[in-house]
Amino acid sequence: MSSSTPIPFPLSEGSNSLMLPSTKELEVQFAEEFTRLLGKFAFCLNYDELVVQLDALIAARGWTKVFCNETQLKQTLKAHSFDQFTGTSLPDCDVSITTCESLVARTGTIVMSTASQSGRTVSVYAPIHICIAHTSQLVYDIKDALQQVKDKYAGKIPSLITFATGPSRTADIEKTLVVGVHGPKEVYVFLVDQ
Repeated sequence: MSSSTPIPFPLSEGSNSLMLPSTKELEVQFAEEFTRLLGKFAFCLNYDELVVQLDALIAARGWTKVFCNETQLKQTLKAHSFDQFTGTSLPDCDVSITTCESLVARTGTIVMSTASQSGRTVSVYAPIHICIAHTSQLVYDIKDALQQVKDKYAGKIPSLITFATGPSRTADIEKTLVVGVHGPKEVYVFLVDQ
């Protein structure tokens, strides 16, 4: 007769959170963590305000090649008078705009998947990445984000789930921080109150 070996440290198996619960609103905590990691954050009351802020950013930075591969996002933005999308391809773009699965407040992380982005490369290959998210997508911890994906896709989890925490950066070169080496050099999150 066989019997399973008892778990020597039952509290280490993820049943209890190691992190203290947040004392701040999730929006505030995410914004603080994300900007601390060199991300740029903007809060928008609605899509009309989002479009005004996007138009102003694109004009100020002089971007002319704006790429988006998500049909529903493009339709939503166009319905609010955003007409900056060009027929450019991803390798030629100045900036890409995507959605996400969720935002993790504790770490300032954007959680993306192949299902939410219509592919694996849009948020990685563009030199600048803009993510449009909703306040309803905010979660406290990574385990909450994974549970949200699991619940949303009910057994048909996307083939790739990506966790992006700020712009690409490395300190491998003589211990000097270099930004934008293996991904976008700038990442923006526009959080819409919805």
